[in-house]
Amino acid sequence: MKPFLFLAARPEADAVGPEYESMRVAMGLEPERLVHLRLDREPLGEPPLDRVAGVVVGGSSFNVITPEREKSATQRRVEDDLARLAEAALARDFPVLFTCYGIGVLTRVLGGTLGTGYAEPADAIELTLTPEGVADPLVGVLPERFHAFAGHKEAADELPPGAVLLASSARCPVQVYRVGGNVYATQFHPEVSAGDFIARAVVYRHHGYFPADELDAFNARVAAASVTEPRRMLRRFVELADAEA
Repeated sequence: MKPFLFLAARPEADAVGPEYESMRVAMGLEPERLVHLRLDREPLGEPPLDRVAGVVVGGSSFNVITPEREKSATQRRVEDDLARLAEAALARDFPVLFTCYGIGVLTRVLGGTLGTGYAEPADAIELTLTPEGVADPLVGVLPERFHAFAGHKEAADELPPGAVLLASSARCPVQVYRVGGNVYATQFHPEVSAGDFIARAVVYRHHGYFPADELDAFNARVAAASVTEPRRMLRRFVELADAEA
C-alpha cells in the first residue's frame, strides 16, 4: 500500500513532532505509512502525488493574510509549495486534506478572500454539518453536531468559488469545505486530543490565541471539553484514499 504524506508548516520546533504524532495516531497509521516533511526546512519540490495515497497539511502560526513584505522567506516558500500542491490536487481531484493554516492557502488558490472577521480564540467549539456535509463520504461519518478544537486569527470571508460548504460554527461560517470529490479543507484541528491541545498551548502561549496569563484556565477548560469525534474524519480519509490508490 502507498504511504501518506504529512506536510508540517510550523516553524516552532517544539510543536512539530507532537503534531506529526497526533496526526499519525488519529489517522491510524504506522510510522512507515505516514511520511513527514517539514516545509520550514525542506522544499516540497514537485508534489509527489503519484507516490502517495493522500496528503494531509498541518497547521501553522503563519497567517496567509500577512502582507507579503512582512512575510519571512520561509513563509513565502511554504505558501508557494502549498499553493502548487493545491493546484496539482485540484487538477487531478487527488485526496488532500488542508487543515487550519492550509485552508487559508487553498482558499486563496481558489480565488477566495481571507480576513480576521471570523477568527476564533483557541477553544473547543461546536460545529454543525450542512445537508451536504451529512451526505458527504468523508465528513458524513461525523454527527450532525460535534465539538472540535480550533484557534485561528484568519478565516475565509465567504465560501470560495467552486467549493461545497460542509460544516460551520457560530463564529466561523466556513469551517469545512470540499472541492471536487477529494480535496478538503478544515478550519479546525481534526487530529488533536485534549491533551495534545493543552501541550500545544504551552508552545503557543504568547502567540495571541488566548490570553497568556490565562493558561491554567485555558487548560482546565480544554480538559473538561468533550471532543471525541473529529479523529473519525481522519480515519475515514485514509479509508477513502486507500480505496482510490
